[in-house]
Amino acid sequence: MRIYKMTATFGKLERATLTLEPGLNIITAPNEWGKSTWCAFLIAMLYGLDTRAKTTKTNLADKERYAPWSASPMAGRIDLNWNGRDITIERRTKRRVPLGEFQAYETETGLPVEELTASNCGAVLLGVEQSVFRRAGFIKHADLPVTQDEALRRRLNALVTTGDDSGAADRLAANLKTLKNNCRYNRTGLLPQAEGRLAELDGKLTELESLEFQTERLKQQLEEVRNWLAQLHNHKQALDYAKMEADAARVTQAKVVMEQADAELHRLEVLCATLVPQEETRNKVRELHAFRQQWNGIQMELHTAPSEPVKPQMVLPFSGMTVEDAHAMVRRDAKSYAEATRSRMPLFLVLIGVAGILAAAGLTVLQAYIFALVAGIAGGIALAWGIWEKRSMNKEASSLREKYGSGDFRHWKDPVEDFEAALDTYRAELKHYQDISSDLEVRLMVLRKKQDELCGFQEPEVLMEHWQQALAHWDSCAEARREAQRAKEHYDSLRAMLKTVEKPPMADEMTQSEEETARLLTECTLEQQRLQNRMGQYQGRMEVLGSREDLLKQRDQIRQRIGKLEDTYAALTIAQETLMEARAELQRRFAPRITRKAQEYLSRMTGGRYRDLTMSEDLSLRASAGEEETLHDAIWRSDGTMDQLYLSLRLAVAQELTPHAPLVLDDALVRFDDTRMAEAVGILRDMAEEKQIILFTCQGRETEV
Repeated sequence: MRIYKMTATFGKLERATLTLEPGLNIITAPNEWGKSTWCAFLIAMLYGLDTRAKTTKTNLADKERYAPWSASPMAGRIDLNWNGRDITIERRTKRRVPLGEFQAYETETGLPVEELTASNCGAVLLGVEQSVFRRAGFIKHADLPVTQDEALRRRLNALVTTGDDSGAADRLAANLKTLKNNCRYNRTGLLPQAEGRLAELDGKLTELESLEFQTERLKQQLEEVRNWLAQLHNHKQALDYAKMEADAARVTQAKVVMEQADAELHRLEVLCATLVPQEETRNKVRELHAFRQQWNGIQMELHTAPSEPVKPQMVLPFSGMTVEDAHAMVRRDAKSYAEATRSRMPLFLVLIGVAGILAAAGLTVLQAYIFALVAGIAGGIALAWGIWEKRSMNKEASSLREKYGSGDFRHWKDPVEDFEAALDTYRAELKHYQDISSDLEVRLMVLRKKQDELCGFQEPEVLMEHWQQALAHWDSCAEARREAQRAKEHYDSLRAMLKTVEKPPMADEMTQSEEETARLLTECTLEQQRLQNRMGQYQGRMEVLGSREDLLKQRDQIRQRIGKLEDTYAALTIAQETLMEARAELQRRFAPRITRKAQEYLSRMTGGRYRDLTMSEDLSLRASAGEEETLHDAIWRSDGTMDQLYLSLRLAVAQELTPHAPLVLDDALVRFDDTRMAEAVGILRDMAEEKQIILFTCQGRETEV
C-alpha cells in the first residue's frame, strides 16, 4: 500500500493536507507542529476512532484529545494506492459520533470498494490488526521498546512451526482467561461493572460542579454559531448569484449547439433525398447479410464434411476370397487339423495283448511262441507304418498352424468375422458420406442461383458495402434529427430554469462549495438547536443528580467492593504469568528469525560495534559490544544505543509482519549521534525501495543526510 495524500480536520489540523511520495518521506517540522497528530490521524483513518473510550484522571480519550480546535466536525480523507488501484478513504462526523461515517471508493470512477468497511479497513489494507501495526509498523520515540500482546504473538508464531500440539497449555490459559474475564473483560465483568458504577458516581459529583461552567460556555458557543450562520447564509446567496450567471452562459452555449445541430440535420436531409428510401435500403442490407451468413455456413460445412471412407481388404490367408469361401476354407482346414492331431494306439501293442490273452487261454508253449513271433513281426510292420503316418500328420498340422498363425483352430475364423464387421461399417459410412455430399451439392446450387438474383454480375461484398454506406447516411440523418431535438429540448429546459437572484448583502470571502455550504447550514442550525436544548436540560439535570451526601456514601461502598475484586483479579493474573513462564520456551521459537534481521540492522547502525544480540519472549533485548564478553540488558546502554537496539528490533518486526504496509516513524532518531543517524537513514532508504516510509522529525539532520 502507498499513500498519496492525507487531508485532516483533526486536533490542531484544520483542513490541512500532507502530500507524500513513494519511498522515503522525511518531514521536518518543529515541536507542536502536528507530527504526532498526523500519526494519530493515520491510525484513526485506517482503524477508526474508539468513541467508547472515556477520559480518566491519567488518560485523555482520543475523541477529546483530537477534537478539532476550530470546533468544526472531525473529518479526514486519504488518497492511496492498494493492489494497483487508486482508492480514496473518507471518514467524517456522523451526528455526534466523531469519524462515524465511512466511505471507500475508487478515486477516478467513484465506484465503492465493497471489500473495505469501517471496521476492517486497516486490517485489509495493511494485513494486520491495529495492535500489531502499532507495535510493528508505527514507531514513536516514546514507544520504541516493543511489548507483547495476543495479536502480535499470533502473528509472530505464524512465522514458524509450533512444537506443542497437545493443546494443554492453551486449554489451561483459556480457563484462566475465562475466570479473569468474569472479573474483567474490556467493559464487561464484575470489576468493570463496579468501576462503571464508581465512574458514574464520580461523574455525577463532577457534573454538579461543572454545570454552571458549562452553561456559560454554551452561551459563548451559541453566539459563535449565530455569527457563523449569518456568514453561511450570505455565502449561500453569493453562490446562488454566481450559479445564475453560469446558467445564463449555459443557455447561450445551448442555443449555439442547437443551431449547429439544425444545420447538420439540413445537410444530411439534402443528401438522403438523392438516395433509395431507407426501408428499401435496410431490406437490401438484410438480404445480403442473410445470404453472406448462408454462404459462409455452407462453406464451413464443405470444409468440415467427412471424407469418403476406405473399403476394407481381406487379410492373409484370405486375400482375394469372399466371406463364404473364407468360412468354407476355415471349416475344411479345421477338420484336417483335428484329424492330424488325433492320437492312435500302435497296432503291435494290440497284437501283443491278444497273444497274452491266448497264452492265458491254455495254448502250449510252442504254440504261444509261434504266435508271439508272428505277432511281433506284424507289430513291427504296424509300428513302422504308425511312425510314418504320425510324421505326415504332424507336418500337415504344422503347415496349418503356420498358415493361420495359431494352433487353436477356434480362432482361425476371427479375421473373417472382423472383416465382415468392418465391411458393414464401411457400407454405413459410405451411405452417410453420399447423403451429405448430395445435400451439400443441392444447397450450393440453390445458393448460387440466389446470388445471381441478388447481385447480378457484381460481387456480394462490393454490393454490401454500397448499401451499407447508403444505410449509414440514413442512420446519420436519423441521429442528427434526434440530436437536434435533444439540443432544442436542452435549450428550452435551461431557459425555463433560469432564475433571477440578487447580489449578497455582504462581501463574501468563503470558499465552500454549494453542497458543503448546505451541509454546514444544516449542521449549524442543528447545533444551535442542540445548544439551546442543552441549556434547558441543565436545570432539570441538577435535580435528577440528587444530593452530594448520598452520592459520597454510595461511592465508598463501591470502592470496598472494587478492592475485593481487584485482589481476586491479581491472583488470577499471577496464575496466568506462571503459565506464561511455562510456555516461554515455546514462545521463543520466533526469536531467532527476528533476532538475525535485528542484529544485521544494529551492526550496520553501530558500524559493527554490536554484533551479538538476543531477544527474550517478551521482546526485550540483550546485546554485547565487540570487546565485551557477556551480554547486557538494553537498560545498561546509553539512551541513544538503547534507541538503536529497539529501532533495529522494530524494523525487523516490521519487515516480517508488515512487508507491504507503510512504515511510520515519529522522532525515532532524535537521540542518535550523527554517524549512527546517517546509517539508520541509509537502512530506511534501502527499505524504502520496497515500501513507503514516513519519517517525522523535529531536526534537519535526516534531510541533510
